[in-house]
Amino acid sequence: WAEQLKYPKLLRQHNLDMMHFTNFNVPIFYRRKFIVTIHDITPWFFPGPNVRKSLIRKLGYNLTFKLGIKKAWKILVPSEHTKKQLIGHFKIPKDKIKVIYLGATHFSKVQNNDKIVKKYGILKPYLFYVGVWRDHKNLDTLVEAFNKIKAQHDVQLILAGQEDKAYPETRQAIEQSSYKSDILTPGFVPGSDLAALYSSAEIYVLPSFNEGFGLGALEATNYGTPVIASSTTSVPEILGDSALYFDPQSAEELAEAANKLLSDKKLSAKIVAKSQAKIKRYDWQTTADKTLQIYHG
Repeated sequence: WAEQLKYPKLLRQHNLDMMHFTNFNVPIFYRRKFIVTIHDITPWFFPGPNVRKSLIRKLGYNLTFKLGIKKAWKILVPSEHTKKQLIGHFKIPKDKIKVIYLGATHFSKVQNNDKIVKKYGILKPYLFYVGVWRDHKNLDTLVEAFNKIKAQHDVQLILAGQEDKAYPETRQAIEQSSYKSDILTPGFVPGSDLAALYSSAEIYVLPSFNEGFGLGALEATNYGTPVIASSTTSVPEILGDSALYFDPQSAEELAEAANKLLSDKKLSAKIVAKSQAKIKRYDWQTTADKTLQIYHG
């Protein structure tokens, strides 16, 4: 509750001309001009366990979100995908919403990729995912698809990112897999190691039901790794024809997309070549410049 009660008081002391809230949780008692960034509306479709179990939390989330987007002078979003969802679900005037794409994160280059990869117990070609372990990320379907991929290819699956005990489905799927010895869960991976894991992967997989931008897919592209991603996210907008897509409800489609790239190196190289041209659109300096233009607008 500090963000709702103490934060507005602190902001009033500075007599700001305008405030930019970089997440949806705008203090409901803040009365001055502000901009809010809405990265996505995933929590609307997939509320966390604390919200699901508490009517008070659910009402608080709904009130905060709706008041924030209603009172904002402008709403910044990272994709047309998120803009369309806001307009469709909350009837926000489209001229109030401004799309500003994010940039590709450039981690430090590393020299000993093989050494770093082996440090994580990776001994075979592998599929890679990095991110949170929550229900909207759809990792249990990825594990199911991996079971099918193993019928054709001797590969490993690396699920990086901190495991979340509030979402046990992924761990359950791993334990039930006949190939669990080839599913590695290294937890948090530092940035320097991420560069090696991205660039050495055969495929980066983003199986989410919803994404406001899909930074992981863009970062993988930055390292020359082909991407397969869910068709229901922003990734088709961001990467276009420089990735392969699948229905996130279908482990069969996911496995088919992965098998295509694993079996056809020419197709994989073609996807990577297309993506290198696409990635030039996404630059953090451009993101900053366009955000500054909104401030001065």
